[in-house]
Amino acid sequence: MPAAADGRVPAFYSAGIDDFLGTSDPTVVGYLSSRHVHADIDTRQVAAWTEQLQILRGALVGLTGTVFLEFEVPRLGSRIDAVVVAGPAVFPIEFKCGEQQFTVAAHNQAWDYALDLKNFHRASHAVPVLPILVATGATRSDESWLPMHADGSRPPRHCAPGGLARAIADGIALSPGPDISGVPWGRSAYQPTPTIVEAARALYSRHTVDAITRNDAGARNLSVTSTAVEEIIDRAKHEGRKAIVFVTGVPGAGKTLVGLDVATRRRDHGAGRAVFLSGNGPLVAVLREALVRDECRRVGTAARKGAVRQKVKPFIQNVHHFRDEGVRTAAAPYDHVVIFDEAQRAWDHAKTASFMKRRKGIPEFAYSEPAFLISYLDRHPGWAVIVCLVGGGQEIHDGEAGISEWLTAIVERFPNWQAYVSPHLTDSEYAADGALQSARAGRRVLDDDRLHLATSMRSFRSERVSAFVKALLDCDAASAQTLATEVSKTYPMVVTRSLAMARSWLRAQARGNERVGLVASSQALRLKPHAIDLRVSVDPVHWFLADRDDTRSSDYLEDAATEFQIQGLEVDWACVAWDADLRFHRRGWRHHSFRGARWESIKKDARKRYQLNAYRVLLTRARQGMAIFIPPGDASDPTREPSFYDDTFNYLVSLGLPAM
Repeated sequence: MPAAADGRVPAFYSAGIDDFLGTSDPTVVGYLSSRHVHADIDTRQVAAWTEQLQILRGALVGLTGTVFLEFEVPRLGSRIDAVVVAGPAVFPIEFKCGEQQFTVAAHNQAWDYALDLKNFHRASHAVPVLPILVATGATRSDESWLPMHADGSRPPRHCAPGGLARAIADGIALSPGPDISGVPWGRSAYQPTPTIVEAARALYSRHTVDAITRNDAGARNLSVTSTAVEEIIDRAKHEGRKAIVFVTGVPGAGKTLVGLDVATRRRDHGAGRAVFLSGNGPLVAVLREALVRDECRRVGTAARKGAVRQKVKPFIQNVHHFRDEGVRTAAAPYDHVVIFDEAQRAWDHAKTASFMKRRKGIPEFAYSEPAFLISYLDRHPGWAVIVCLVGGGQEIHDGEAGISEWLTAIVERFPNWQAYVSPHLTDSEYAADGALQSARAGRRVLDDDRLHLATSMRSFRSERVSAFVKALLDCDAASAQTLATEVSKTYPMVVTRSLAMARSWLRAQARGNERVGLVASSQALRLKPHAIDLRVSVDPVHWFLADRDDTRSSDYLEDAATEFQIQGLEVDWACVAWDADLRFHRRGWRHHSFRGARWESIKKDARKRYQLNAYRVLLTRARQGMAIFIPPGDASDPTREPSFYDDTFNYLVSLGLPAM
């Protein structure tokens, strides 16, 4: 019997090729239909499956191996039509029934499936992966396979139905290594690291965090942290207590993903539901729009976008709108569980009071933003839980209070709240040690090591990118050199004085629908001669979500996103344009801002810290690799003297980054 019922195989149907060839089309279609989400399979889907089966039967005669149909790819929220494992190679096959042409979109879709297997399916890491695109109405096929890439994958080969057998045979002949056993391959672990947009889409459509994230022993399983947060929430509800939970982690470790996971798990819990709040406007806008578009595609043409948007809106909210509702009314919020993303960016008392006086007409406002948000939840007579997702060294704007303000508020104003923290909250980049000691003295703190995410999952090619960036910015050259050697084995990094070369390098690296983008500091105001004008604000929704033929898209590599627009989000390949606002000199950094017609030195330590954090954000946005562009300068322009840039370039090269 085929392994269609084997829950360990993430496919609607799987069988040895001989068994597949000996099973009738109606029987195979029956297996496929039984696994489909919708019980009422329409005739078009049955016809498409039948056509695919007939093409596969003709192509697989005489081969030994395994065939998988509707192989699930949770990270992409889709399924591969067929995967054939034969000889030493894996062939993901995408069918376009009735199509006569091989479109760019279909080509990239086939590429994406191959790369997803190569990057995230354990048994595919070290074997050749050869994607095939079949347009069933086409009459011509590619004559040969294109050269193999360094990771063992090849670009998709285009086939008419009659060309599939030859494409598979050629691929087997070209592939080195021993034959692959299909059953263990199919049961192998799938360990994805989705982008935050992919994760939000998957979680909102009821996937679990386990299904869309890696769970190998080398990475802290996100479900462990999510479960810890859930346990604290349930305990607080059962005991009628109030609790505040601090989830910490290195950049890209998945803190936002934990928050989204908890929010999606609890969105049907009535007053016990969790609302996800962020002060990061671009993140809120991008995630909301991505969920709306995805829900519209899932529901179909009957869905009215405005109605879908109203459904999505309560799930992800802007923290400032939530705060303002608390100012407007004396009532407690509807929600008992509130998740604050990037909680370290909440405003201190001075900035909050200034805003309330200027914009709300409230003089002498007595709270910092953390203190007021706690007070808003404290209005509940019974239980309430606040979950703070905290990034170390991520404050990038004046008036951002850092995590210590939350702890201080508990100590000074809300002693009835119990704090749950990770032991890592004492690390220097969180700048919370003094406030934490005060909270411990009042016995309002409980440690839980499960609340820290130690492994970066953004840069899935190397877990050490954030450590390298930290050493680089700390001017710890010895550590940075060691880390650069380790990281660059799997995570390409280059430095160049030519923006054109950086753009070409990014485009050459990106495959399928992998996204590229140009990023720069908001203070990088002398990149204008290179056609990078930071005064023109990009629309983050278009920058992150628009197709690559849209000039507003990040893929066009024209508009640069700043640290404010990209924090919390990511691209696959980034070009970091490094201006003279942050200059390396001897053994440290010189900090500048451009005012009027010249650069001025930054004197305040807080602003210097914000500037370093801005570059920390920029240098940790790429999932797969980055190019750093250091302008050559211009001796005839006093605002772009070569000396402003040369030492920074030389410093990066000295760390081991190859110069283009």
